[in-house]
Amino acid sequence: MRGPNEAAVTVPQPEEQLKQTRLETFLCVQAGAQRVTLEQQQRLSGGAIQENWLLDVSVEGGPYAGRQRWVLRSDAQSAVQESLSRAQEFAVLSSVHRAGVKVPQPLWLCEDASVHGRAFFIMAWESGIAAGHRLTSQLGAEGDPQLAADLGANLARIHRILPGQARLDFLGDPQQVSVQASIDSHRVVIDRLEVFQPVLGWGLRWCEANAPKTSAPCLLHGDFRTGNYLAESSTLQAVLDWEFTGWGDPREDIGWFTARCWRFSRPDLEAGGIGTLEHFMRGYSEVSPLSLERDELVFWQVMATLRWAVIALQQAQRHLSGEEPSLELALTGRLIPELELDILRLTGGLRR
Repeated sequence: MRGPNEAAVTVPQPEEQLKQTRLETFLCVQAGAQRVTLEQQQRLSGGAIQENWLLDVSVEGGPYAGRQRWVLRSDAQSAVQESLSRAQEFAVLSSVHRAGVKVPQPLWLCEDASVHGRAFFIMAWESGIAAGHRLTSQLGAEGDPQLAADLGANLARIHRILPGQARLDFLGDPQQVSVQASIDSHRVVIDRLEVFQPVLGWGLRWCEANAPKTSAPCLLHGDFRTGNYLAESSTLQAVLDWEFTGWGDPREDIGWFTARCWRFSRPDLEAGGIGTLEHFMRGYSEVSPLSLERDELVFWQVMATLRWAVIALQQAQRHLSGEEPSLELALTGRLIPELELDILRLTGGLRR
């Protein structure tokens, strides 16, 4: 789904050949085909928490006969504790697909680790650009109004999904979700990692003192930002990466999307570095009404920045502990000073 960053394996070793044969058998059964041949597979860029593989396959017989491009999504070598399992993410993807959200079509789930080493699911491949710096680097003064509005409309479609659906019961009790619960969770992580983070402590205390009244809970994407969708020619192609979905205040997703840390090359464009907040909210309001005051947005932007800083601490620890040595994870940890500066700017904690 994103540009490949590793060359295809052309001569599989015996163990890899066995894994490929098992995968072909699984795909053959699910596709109702006579035979499926995996001609090429490529690791796709992105996905520090999950792995995505582009599969070029040849299908003989059945409704998918011909050449197909599918994506296999599985856990990475180690996962963030708060993320959904692949079975849960597949259920979420199926639900939002039915709700009309632009997402890759979910196809099949496999929880048998013997097939690919870890649980995975298969979804349709979608074209487009996901890289945040590429999407934001060649925009005019107002960015891309159409794409910003399209993003707003699709986020609103997600937020129209309300608690009470049996297929999403694994997301937990929405009444247990609160700002204070999130703050407490962040403190637990910081304490467990045994790191001294005074700016994050300041930000958490500021949020406790400035929390707005909460809205009725709805489905949240949980990681709705530039970098987690595919776009092409000012058109949203698909929203990606649903592993942090849960119930919550709809303004939380908007705060995450508009936080400065996700604007890439265009920090001046508040809507994800893509467009203005007005363009984004125009698209949102065409699908679902929402009252959003500036002080409420600032609060949720602070919460977003704190959350990303805590995740960055966890990512860095995955590298430092030796659990998953990775330059990408190590560099993620280096973002924390910039995030601290954003927190101080937003909360008035800077002194000139």
